[in-house]
Amino acid sequence: MTTETQKIDFSNINKTTAKSFNEQKNLIKRLFKGNTVLCETCNQPLKLIVPTENGTDKKYGVFCNKHCTDIELEIELL
Repeated sequence: MTTETQKIDFSNINKTTAKSFNEQKNLIKRLFKGNTVLCETCNQPLKLIVPTENGTDKKYGVFCNKHCTDIELEIELL
């Protein structure tokens, strides 16, 4: 009896993941520079929410009003 090992090709998944990561990274960079970026789904401006000294927000990241875009970031105030 022989056992066959089936190889799974992750190259397409890795390429898609890398592309998505780079697109999100560039979007965040544009927002940090002060550029207006619109949500691809609802065309509303995206908001970048970061921690402040007296802020009470517990969720930081990039969001639109309808939450079509919802990129949560782990950010600490130093």
